[in-house]
Amino acid sequence: MSEQHNHTEFASEGGRHDLRAECERCFALCCVAPAFTVSADFPITKNAGQPCPHLQADFRCSIHACLRQHGFRGCAVYDCFGAGQKVSQVTFAGRDWRQAPTTARQMFAVFSIMRILHELLWYLTEALRLPAAHPLHTELSLALAETEGLTYNSSAALLELDVRAHQRDVTVLLLRASEFVRAEVRHQKKNLRGADLMGANLKGADLRGANLRGAYLIGADLRGADLRLADLTGADFRDADLRGANLTGSLFLIQSQLEAARGDRDTKVPSSLTRPTHW
Repeated sequence: MSEQHNHTEFASEGGRHDLRAECERCFALCCVAPAFTVSADFPITKNAGQPCPHLQADFRCSIHACLRQHGFRGCAVYDCFGAGQKVSQVTFAGRDWRQAPTTARQMFAVFSIMRILHELLWYLTEALRLPAAHPLHTELSLALAETEGLTYNSSAALLELDVRAHQRDVTVLLLRASEFVRAEVRHQKKNLRGADLMGANLKGADLRGANLRGAYLIGADLRGADLRLADLTGADFRDADLRGANLTGSLFLIQSQLEAARGDRDTKVPSSLTRPTHW
């Protein structure tokens, strides 16, 4: 296994390779560690630590190519940000939970912590790409380095880590970066942080520079909406209609948010993300 700093690789469009899921290097941790219940996202109930019935002996999913058709939409939109392969290949040095069952519970617990850290790494990396946030680049770089270092801790150290406290500290910094960037939008910006906008009619809305962090946009009509420079951190886009919407330059939008929404060829997405195949 290469040294820590060699893992900080960047893709051609600016995204880090090591923050992308590589399922072939993971022991299917997302198919075992999380719990889920019967809902619009899952057709069955599964306890935490219980393997999904579709998980095969080779750690592959038997219905991976047709998850949505089988009702596993939650799996289709899930993103571990590369935490799965980090836990599998680095933290536990390639020992899988089937060969070493005594490590299973610890491995699954570490995975949930690692996923938070890797998601923070993704956000911090994105923040460092924002020219308007330059005054914070030193602080962002330090936070990135600290978070990166935590991901290489032992399993015992990771389990003792107050990851929520670290997440809160990083979130404050990311919000400051967001404010620097959104200040470029001169008109009065909407503050819809955590707003309940489920099913809202936002067709054609001017949401440039809006704060939509943690907003509930489930089933919202956002056709033709302008979301440039809007902070979309953690916004719930499940079944939101993004046809014709402009998301270029939006802040902290992640691939799973797009995967959960509906869109079309006229939806403009950031260059660092991929247009979902089901649109």
